[in-house]
Amino acid sequence: MHIIAMVCWFAALFYLPRLFVYHSMSSDQISIERFKIMERKLYKGIANPSMIVTIFMGVALFYTNPNYYISATWFQIKSLLVILLVIYHFACLNLMRQFQNNENAHSHVFYRWFNEIPVIMLVGIVILVAVKPFN
Repeated sequence: MHIIAMVCWFAALFYLPRLFVYHSMSSDQISIERFKIMERKLYKGIANPSMIVTIFMGVALFYTNPNYYISATWFQIKSLLVILLVIYHFACLNLMRQFQNNENAHSHVFYRWFNEIPVIMLVGIVILVAVKPFN
């Protein structure tokens, strides 16, 4: 369940900033309103529940062997990346609220770069979990 929820969470975090790219490029009111709906439903319907389940299941896994995990350097680094990912998640909420209030201050180029952050996090997390380089 932890992995399934994580995949769903990352899917939402990959797609939401992509919606921001297109939203920031939109000029007609119908498209702007459509993006607002899509962003809100993606965030509330997929991103939030997936994040909650990912973290809950991760904590449950941690408690299967807390002494091992707390002393594993790879796990400590992974935990830091997850904390940064949660911060990114809420940064997306802040940006989405700016769009909802018609107060977007960024160009589509900003959102294209912003969209790469979860990719870097995913690569780091998967390598840490699969390879455990600092065991």
